[in-house]
Amino acid sequence: MGKFRDFCRWMMIDPSRTDIAQAQYNELKFQIPALYALLMVNAAAVSYTHYEVAPFYLTVGILVPMLFITSVRMVSWLRASEVVLSPEDAIKKMRQTVILGSLIAAIYIWWSLSLDGYGGPSERGHVALFIAITVIGCIFCLMHLPQAAIMVMAIVTIPYLAYYLSRGEDVYVAIAMNIFLVCVVILQVLMNGYRGFCKLVETQKETERLNAENERLAHTDALTQLPNRRFFFMGLREHIHSVKADGTVFAVGLIDLDRFKPVNDTYGHKFGDHLLTTVGERLQMLDVDELNVCRLGGDEFGFVYYGAPDKAELIGKKICDVLREPYDIGEISVTVGASCGIAFYPEAGNTAHELFDRADYALYTSKTNSPGTVTVYSADHEARIRSERAIESALQIADLTTEFEVHFQPIVALPKKVVVGFEALARWTSPALGEIPPCEFISIAERSGLIQKLTLVLFQKAVTQIQTLPGQLCLSFNLSAHDITCPGTVEALVGIIQKTGISPKHVTFEVTETSVISSYESAARCLQTLRDAGVRLSLDDFGTGYSSLGYLHNLPIDCVKIDRSFVAGINEPVARSVVTSIVNLCRSMEMLCVVEGVEDSDQLSFLEGLDCRLVQGFFFGPALPFESILESALSSGTVAGLQLSETVNADSLKIASGE
Repeated sequence: MGKFRDFCRWMMIDPSRTDIAQAQYNELKFQIPALYALLMVNAAAVSYTHYEVAPFYLTVGILVPMLFITSVRMVSWLRASEVVLSPEDAIKKMRQTVILGSLIAAIYIWWSLSLDGYGGPSERGHVALFIAITVIGCIFCLMHLPQAAIMVMAIVTIPYLAYYLSRGEDVYVAIAMNIFLVCVVILQVLMNGYRGFCKLVETQKETERLNAENERLAHTDALTQLPNRRFFFMGLREHIHSVKADGTVFAVGLIDLDRFKPVNDTYGHKFGDHLLTTVGERLQMLDVDELNVCRLGGDEFGFVYYGAPDKAELIGKKICDVLREPYDIGEISVTVGASCGIAFYPEAGNTAHELFDRADYALYTSKTNSPGTVTVYSADHEARIRSERAIESALQIADLTTEFEVHFQPIVALPKKVVVGFEALARWTSPALGEIPPCEFISIAERSGLIQKLTLVLFQKAVTQIQTLPGQLCLSFNLSAHDITCPGTVEALVGIIQKTGISPKHVTFEVTETSVISSYESAARCLQTLRDAGVRLSLDDFGTGYSSLGYLHNLPIDCVKIDRSFVAGINEPVARSVVTSIVNLCRSMEMLCVVEGVEDSDQLSFLEGLDCRLVQGFFFGPALPFESILESALSSGTVAGLQLSETVNADSLKIASGE
């Protein structure tokens, strides 16, 4: 009984196999019109051969309505070939086909057998042939709908066989038996083919599932489960193409975690991976419509916001606020911030590459000027980019030896106000662009990969020039993050010191906290290499970073330079307290302390009251070209009215400072 119910369920198109039903329907759309065409042509031929011997109502009167119904069904299926139905609608269509096909088969077999009683052997033979070839043709046309094929075969061959058996004509009985057996064999072959068709559909479905899964994996970041960089750019290009005609405005944003690298270096890469995973979870839980967030790599994330443009900046702030919340991973709690840059299509660019670059520039501006904030790309940024591109182009073709020079600003020892050394500062006069400020060309040289070559050229010049000045003077020289993380550059600097013969103890390399943060481990190794070579190391812009005291303990630092921003606000209690604390800290740690940015006598008086020993700033003189320094030193033995120190105790500068 159960098998019978399963058979009936199958005959009425099993609704649970929607994939099979959809595939069946797609094949039938092109086969059933051929079935109806075959049926009408063969019926018309039979009617033609019986027109003279059979009644008019059989040859024409009944045939015309039959042909009309058949043609209507054929046209219906021809139109269906251009329509994509849902699986549910496809099942309904095929159930209808099984029922109507059975009805049409019954009408045609009744009509055919009714004609058999008229005419001679030729006409009767034509009827037998019509039934045989038509039923076989119909079965083949219905091979992807075996339910209908079985019904058509049963409705046609069983009455056909019964009719000729009742007539007792051996030849026609034999013909009917042959047709029945042939149809049974064909049905068996058809069922085998149908089972193979079902397996093929299942295989294709599984293949599609695997392809979809592979595509999902190819477009998914394995660590955070967010869409990855490939998906980000692919979706961005597709969206640009879709809105190009109407110019719809949308936002592209980039997010970079602040202070992630120190956390990763401190707690290890496994902890960093857990942190990024948690970041991904927070981004996935954002309840923001029309927002697509991806991980681009490292601690950088990107998003496309399709909503109202005036809300994009608020979305960026919301993301930064969410990522700024503390992270509890195991027993460790850390806090990292996030900075964001946003660019709008089409104002900032018409391609994915342009939008990404503009958003990246806005992000760079946020991280440089105000970490943790959102910067929207503007016309000012565009002008700055054009300027930087011009500078970069000029820098790429510049003759570093002739176009760049070193200016020297005196470092003064108190209380005697004796010049004990100089800080070397780079200056560039481009033949095409004129004078370019260091704050502009240094960062561009870092991004373009020319900073290390420029550092070596300028250091060679600075060492060579300061050695021609009278007395024993110290040289302070700034190194970038790229310099102190490149062993090759460090070795070259040491080589210049050895080749020129300058005492290593007369050389101080200045580094900033930011440059150390960028790659702490490699920076620490390179700094130790320099320290082992005998040079001094100074921590520049002290007090403006996040972990200055830690660096004083963990790095081979000999000197601290107090940032000019504290000296500029020396009349404020907070600034006074900071300067006082740092001076006392250096004294207790037996470190040299240089206060930069001294610009007036009031500032100098306050520093003298703190017993500061080394200062520099515009109050004593700006950075001057070497020729001016040399001329003044040779003619009067002074620079900016200050006496040059004749002897410098390279270990501590105590003699020069008056102790």
